[in-house]
Amino acid sequence: MRPDFADAHFLKGLASLATGDFERGWIEYEWRRKAQSLKNTERDFAQPRWLSVEDIAGRTILLHSEQGFGDTIQFCRYAPLVAARGARVIMEVQEPLCELMTDLAGAAQIIARGDRLPDFDFHCPLPSLPLAFKTRLDTIPANAPYLRVPEQALEYWRDLLGPKRSLRIGLAWAGNAKHVRDQERSMRLCDLLPLLGIDATFVSLQKEIRADDAQTLENCGMLRFGHELTDFSDTAALISQLDLVISVDTSVAHLAGALGKPVWILLTHVPDWRWLLDRHDSPWYPTARLFRQPAPRQWDPLVAEIAQRLAGLPRAR
Repeated sequence: MRPDFADAHFLKGLASLATGDFERGWIEYEWRRKAQSLKNTERDFAQPRWLSVEDIAGRTILLHSEQGFGDTIQFCRYAPLVAARGARVIMEVQEPLCELMTDLAGAAQIIARGDRLPDFDFHCPLPSLPLAFKTRLDTIPANAPYLRVPEQALEYWRDLLGPKRSLRIGLAWAGNAKHVRDQERSMRLCDLLPLLGIDATFVSLQKEIRADDAQTLENCGMLRFGHELTDFSDTAALISQLDLVISVDTSVAHLAGALGKPVWILLTHVPDWRWLLDRHDSPWYPTARLFRQPAPRQWDPLVAEIAQRLAGLPRAR
């Protein structure tokens, strides 16, 4: 009835991607640029959009962030593949990610979104790169780590934490409060309290603490460094000192996976497309294990399962 109904195409793309049909999924996913349900993603550039048709050898291409921090972390892995086509790659990312991306393979220049852009010949939003490279489940570029912690940040956090005396486990229980699915994706800290009885050192990876969690965090004995986490290079350096990260579906989960750290991800009953369906692993992040809600907003079964698995881990690491 309406062949140009962008929202229908976009949502069909999400459904295809969630079921692993990447061939059709990436094509339909491009309709997000016109979908009313996902506003303000289109960029008005005079330069042509690159989707792997044109030869870019000897040319300059701008790869730019489009959605959240997690999307940028997930899709920046394609920068080396673009550079391998002979292009000079400029990465435009959210400012809190700039320091972390400094040594990203394939990127000749990192600039913060909103800063003045240098000259370039082509552009491509990061979430369109899987379409450009015809990515399928078995061809996802999943070599990790593909992000490296800046040495200065690494030394700072190593000294700050000091010698390790027990298993170190990082926790992230809430994402962006403005996200359309925040009430489903985020937990309350009190939901995770059953884990804190495990013989381990627990570390908060939350930069922002919500009012409902502040008192719980104050009384639970967890290490917290909210004001010290100035950008993602600090969070990455802190994660590098941990044995395990346990996180809801937020940028911390992507960051741990991109760093090649073991990460257990707590997913809603209806998960985001990138986590697929009915599997406990992720082809995007080989070090990830997925824990799925059995019913909407039921976190208790996941926390109980994770507590049982933590109890079986070796204490000395």
